[in-house]
Amino acid sequence: MTIFEALRQSHEIQRELAAKLCQTSGDSPERHELFDGFKTELEAHETAEERHFYIPLMQDDLGVDLSRHAIAEHHEMDEMIEELEALEFSSPAWLALAKKLCETVEHHLEEEEHKFFQMAGKLLDDNDKERLAKAYLDEYAALKEGR
Repeated sequence: MTIFEALRQSHEIQRELAAKLCQTSGDSPERHELFDGFKTELEAHETAEERHFYIPLMQDDLGVDLSRHAIAEHHEMDEMIEELEALEFSSPAWLALAKKLCETVEHHLEEEEHKFFQMAGKLLDDNDKERLAKAYLDEYAALKEGR
């Protein structure tokens, strides 16, 4: 398995959780459960991805700007999660912000899959792609369990 395949697995989970979250209403147990799951998924993915995809890419000059851009988007999503945690789950503002978060996540995933992966594919050799996938998956699993 390559790092790209490993990252796409989590991307699909994120898309599924985002879609379900934006269908919820009110201060329901379902909304809390989906939000917690989405938050856990994003945190584990972002942390492992930054360590085992973006930091290695930053070793190459061509990977620096791309990596900085992606990490800045992670930070933006983290801030939205914090804002959501501070809002009443029943308020209309909560769902509006959740939808904005889901759109931001979708934009980020699309950009990664259609732009960043192509660039990274040129910077990483086959050995790197497999080694990084293993390191990413190990850390991702540990982070998800550790919550």
